[in-house]
Amino acid sequence: MAAADVVLIGAGPIGLEMAVALKEAGLSYVHLEAQQLGHTISWFPRQAQFFSSPERIAICGVPLHTIDQSKANREEYLAYLVGVVQQFGLKIQTYERVTRIVPPTHDAHPQSASDVFEVHTQRADGPKTYAARRVIVAVGGMHGPRRLEHPTLPEVPGADLPHVSHYFVEPHPYIGRKLLVIGGRNSAAEAALRCHRAGADVAISYRRGEIDKSVKYWLRPEVEWLIKHNDIAFYPHTLPMRITPTSVTLRDTRDRSERDVAADFVLALIGYVMNPSLLTEAGVDLAGESRHPVYRSTTMETNVPGLYVAGTAAGGTQLRFRLFIENGHCHVVRILRALAGQDPVHINPLAFRRLDASPQSTER
Repeated sequence: MAAADVVLIGAGPIGLEMAVALKEAGLSYVHLEAQQLGHTISWFPRQAQFFSSPERIAICGVPLHTIDQSKANREEYLAYLVGVVQQFGLKIQTYERVTRIVPPTHDAHPQSASDVFEVHTQRADGPKTYAARRVIVAVGGMHGPRRLEHPTLPEVPGADLPHVSHYFVEPHPYIGRKLLVIGGRNSAAEAALRCHRAGADVAISYRRGEIDKSVKYWLRPEVEWLIKHNDIAFYPHTLPMRITPTSVTLRDTRDRSERDVAADFVLALIGYVMNPSLLTEAGVDLAGESRHPVYRSTTMETNVPGLYVAGTAAGGTQLRFRLFIENGHCHVVRILRALAGQDPVHINPLAFRRLDASPQSTER
């Protein structure tokens, strides 16, 4: 099989920006996406606004305009990404999941040696294999929800009940019902605030003593005001011990006392984790508490020669987010310089301002 110059994995914002750069540089590439383009963004809450301003999350030099010149919401940004794909004529093989990346085997037995990567995928019509000289992984860093932790059990009993979810879609299902939100950072604060305004009876359980100080400035004061005036019940220093169809048992981490809180629905918004198996099975080393891939900050190349990471895939499971869309644009520049010795033609201007800063990078 003929080898492409690059197999690009992931069709989020940075993956799309990388695809435009590869296309304009004249490199042959195959672009693979396990779901639909912008998949992670598609499961954001409906009408949820980005924290970053439009100019920071715009890609490929294409301006992102919103109706009221404020931050873009989920729907606006997904439509924007579709427009970028159509404008640049990008070909993305969606719903084709990469199952394995096999690096070149130069030192293997002569009869089985290979000087290209093999990228194995699974499609609706069966498996397929691609050959490429380089591989770029831009799969993001939020592949699944963080599990509710229990001191003595693998998971909190009842966490798999149908009224428990790790994803907030919209407030409507919770109107007039008792909703317990587990968590105290941005996602939890936003869900609690929106559901309260829609008419839900909202309570928050958080393992710390107060709503996290990292919560955005337009969310935190309002949630704290509602808590202060008992419009939202707040259970600080608590962890869920068990969940039933009608209640959640919370344990106070200070004195280990327990109390049952009535709940018709539970939103466990405690964060999301990266699945690094695609990288580790290819031989990429992980480092730090976030288990982020080891890579050279000037090129984004991992310890596996020819395998690069871009966007939030470089951050692993971020406990305190330092890598976002807005500071991932520079990854496109670094990778294209390494592959083609040139800068992208169409790129967010922020990319060049951030070339000297590489959050969560690890030299190899």
